[in-house]
Amino acid sequence: MRYFLHIGYDGTNYSGWQRQTDAASVQETIEQNLQQIFKQCIPVWGCGRTDSGVHASQYMLHINLYEDLLFDLKFRLNKNLPDDIAVYDVIPMEDGQHARFDATSRTYDYFINFYKDPFLKKYCSEYDNDGLDFESMQRATALFTKYSDFKSICKQAHLYKNTICQVTDAQLFISDDQRRLRFTITSNRFLRGMVRLCLSFLLKIEKGEMTLEEFEHVLSNKTVLPLIYTTLPNGLYLSKVTYPYLDIAEPLGMCSSLRIGLE
Repeated sequence: MRYFLHIGYDGTNYSGWQRQTDAASVQETIEQNLQQIFKQCIPVWGCGRTDSGVHASQYMLHINLYEDLLFDLKFRLNKNLPDDIAVYDVIPMEDGQHARFDATSRTYDYFINFYKDPFLKKYCSEYDNDGLDFESMQRATALFTKYSDFKSICKQAHLYKNTICQVTDAQLFISDDQRRLRFTITSNRFLRGMVRLCLSFLLKIEKGEMTLEEFEHVLSNKTVLPLIYTTLPNGLYLSKVTYPYLDIAEPLGMCSSLRIGLE
């Protein structure tokens, strides 16, 4: 019997979703707790990877069990998992349905504070605002939906068979006082480091270090630049995963709260 688990996690203390040989991961933490409950190894398949320090306000994974559940797995897991991982739903599925390969779209949100906030430091990236050129950043954001090959905005592009991503939405929001910023992007898939690299280019444009024309040359793969530094991980959230047969609302939480004033 296959089950989808709808979860969320604070990625601060983890080296990403995927199991690591020498560091804590969300995947390993969940598998260890499943083994304690079922007294056997229960592998989990996630909807994708998130990097070290990146959060997920909505994440989907699936597990296979030999028998139907006869107890409240959601309750058991939430009781045993650390406070920075939560299970929202346990959903019976058909055996062939896959948390990763069946996902039709994923959405990421990235939040920036242009001031220091001790209460949000783990959940928003902080950058200086030296005269925000929001109009140029918005025009650059609109370009993401015009292109499909993101080879130039990817870490280790040579590891992929192809670097095609169908970006269906990309938007930028700034608060009225211009102290907070949100970038959101939706695509059928994302390449390694892609979202944070998108933000790095937008910030270069904001600082006047790159023109819109130069950025469009990068997007069209006409210009190959040395890999630039990615933005900080703590402002990034995987916030929505959608399937042809499953579309669950993102739970209310930190990510939805951060969107207030940025929609």
